[in-house]
Amino acid sequence: MQIILVSRHLKAARTITIMPRHLMIAGFVFLALVVGSSATLSWLSGQLGAFGKRDDALSQHAASQQYVSNNLQLMATRLGALQAQVLHLDSLGERLAGLAGVKREAPARDKPAGQGGAFVPAPLTAGELQREIDRLALEVDVRTDELAVLESRFLEQRVKERLLPTTLPVKEAFLGSPFGQRSDPIAGLRAMHEGIDFNAETGTPVVAASDGVVLTAAYRSDFGNMIEVDHGAGLTTRYAHLSRMDVKPGALVKRGEALGAVGSTGRSTGPHLHFEVRMLGVAQNPAQFLKQGEEYAFVKRR
Repeated sequence: MQIILVSRHLKAARTITIMPRHLMIAGFVFLALVVGSSATLSWLSGQLGAFGKRDDALSQHAASQQYVSNNLQLMATRLGALQAQVLHLDSLGERLAGLAGVKREAPARDKPAGQGGAFVPAPLTAGELQREIDRLALEVDVRTDELAVLESRFLEQRVKERLLPTTLPVKEAFLGSPFGQRSDPIAGLRAMHEGIDFNAETGTPVVAASDGVVLTAAYRSDFGNMIEVDHGAGLTTRYAHLSRMDVKPGALVKRGEALGAVGSTGRSTGPHLHFEVRMLGVAQNPAQFLKQGEEYAFVKRR
């Protein structure tokens, strides 16, 4: 193939002859350029992809670190809340045990060996935090069960105290004949006195020694006008020789509530209240119950 070049700068036309080998060389050069460009583009793409993956990995690592940090913060908050709850339950248990009159036994612990040194705080790992949370959660459950037992004992004691006849049945009175054997004031013979006498003027109010239900309110030849109150568990009280009765059988009465008034009805030598406490029908010394109240120590004695 021949190419003729014509130019105004050339004095004569030039002829260039292109041989087949020239075309082959040009083709190889072009192919090399194409392959080289393709390889260069592929390498650049790979580098950019690697950078992108590295950025993604860094982003994922940062997100993972943030997630772990947030979880550790939540676990630490939970641990602090459980510690505060244990302290609160301990304090509440101490107060409730004191009210119930129950002595709490401290858990047995071995005396630790001597230790010391500078304080260098060491943060807990996630596993250590979780173990401490589990331990404190179990301790909270144990403390809660202990409080339930103390509450039950406290309520039982309160009910028992509420039912025990510890309130003086007559506020303004002198202590007369005590419980036990004495010379009968009418027959003059040795006899058993199954109650306590409170000497007071006729009409002096008589009140219930504790909560209960009125069993009887009727006249009896030996006791005159007598009221009997049931306090539960086989415990009853009797109020005898009344001048009047202000309650009827079946009535609910509270501690200190008016039942009637002092009198001298029945087998009596003068105005007084004969007060009895019985357990399952057997007479008990009323003083043993009244002494548990605060008023008995101030009863006037002749």
